[in-house]
Amino acid sequence: MTGRPMPSEAGILAFHKRCEDFYPADAVDADITQQRAWYNALCAVFDAPAPAGMVKVDGLVAERIPVRRYRPAKVSTEARLFYIHGGGFVVGSLDSHDAICAEISEAAGAELVSVDYRLSPEHVWPAAFDDCWAVLIDLLLEPHPVVVIGDSAGGNLAAGIVLKARDEGLKGIVGQALIYPGLGGDLVSGSYEEMAEAPGLSTADVGYYREIYKAPEDVAHAFPLRSENLAGLPPGFITGAFFDPLRDDARAYAARLALAGVPVEFREEKQMIHAWLRARFMSEGAKVGFAALCDAVRRMARP
Repeated sequence: MTGRPMPSEAGILAFHKRCEDFYPADAVDADITQQRAWYNALCAVFDAPAPAGMVKVDGLVAERIPVRRYRPAKVSTEARLFYIHGGGFVVGSLDSHDAICAEISEAAGAELVSVDYRLSPEHVWPAAFDDCWAVLIDLLLEPHPVVVIGDSAGGNLAAGIVLKARDEGLKGIVGQALIYPGLGGDLVSGSYEEMAEAPGLSTADVGYYREIYKAPEDVAHAFPLRSENLAGLPPGFITGAFFDPLRDDARAYAARLALAGVPVEFREEKQMIHAWLRARFMSEGAKVGFAALCDAVRRMARP
């Protein structure tokens, strides 16, 4: 592939153009405060009203970790969904993914909890991981079956805490849904090379976020692809974007789960770029991909 790789679907191209207006390609060169301001403005543009009858309640876990609980008007499963937002470990909040969480909760007919974990650079590894782990433990103590969901950096955190739960012999996680996750690929081959200049996220961006997060490279919970053993994990749904340097992380993890005997469903959205969840009202491909995610979560929440 020569030149900058770009999809051809009009909807996702319009989405990317709109994002560029709020969150420029060189945003990683700005200070953290400015990056967060851009990201918050971007998220606000793509916000949407909550489904009718949905109740949202903000609270704290362990008296310090902000969470938001979503309860749809019709609950059809005892399972709880746990959503971990993306944002490169640097940006994102309870508000940034609020509409996404509400719509997944509604579609699955399940209560959902999202977490406002500590961000880098103020808080490096393992702060974000520890916050997500604490919320997972809180959910498993209720006790209800839990489906762990995460996008991008949140997909990394989701996969990592699910690995740790297996390593510690914890029961109750009935599924994991990873959306264009960053799982520890080598940054120099495959999609990291082919999609180095992909729209929405570059390989240089991925390297920047890793550097600022400062997770040790020999810790499998921080880089799940580097885990020697993936057997015994809960069923997975993994979705990647073709035009994304993280694409091969999703491919490789899905393949390794399957080889380890873990039930896994894998999708690759052929016309999508990183962060396509936000494009679900602008792009047909994103709409279809989001519907597939919601359906997978709904099925996993009914063990």
